Amino acid sequence: MPGFRGTVEEWIDGRLYMLKTPIGRLRAIGIIEGFSYLLLLGIAMPLKYFAGLPLAVKIVGSIHGALFLLFCMALIQATLKARWSIVRTCIIFASSLVPFGTFVIDERLKQEDQVLCTIT
Repeated sequence: MPGFRGTVEEWIDGRLYMLKTPIGRLRAIGIIEGFSYLLLLGIAMPLKYFAGLPLAVKIVGSIHGALFLLFCMALIQATLKARWSIVRTCIIFASSLVPFGTFVIDERLKQEDQVLCTIT
């Protein structure tokens, strides 16, 4: 928790609050999906091709696939709630296809979520 000043309980409450909004859920799933993508590309695939362990890709790939579907569902929900344009939605979707992409868009989504929370 670098840079956080407060108790562990306050930090956890802040993380749980993120799950209460559609954009917050999109961010949370995006972060988890992004890590699973990096595990797939950085660990499981090298294990398959360099160490002859295809089971790693089967396991991590299945988990990543399920998380990707959750990301797509959360993206649809956030798009409808925030009334994003098709272009914006496609940019966010495309970011999930690029390694580190979900981490890059996370800060912008956080700002937008905060703005929407203060409006409603």
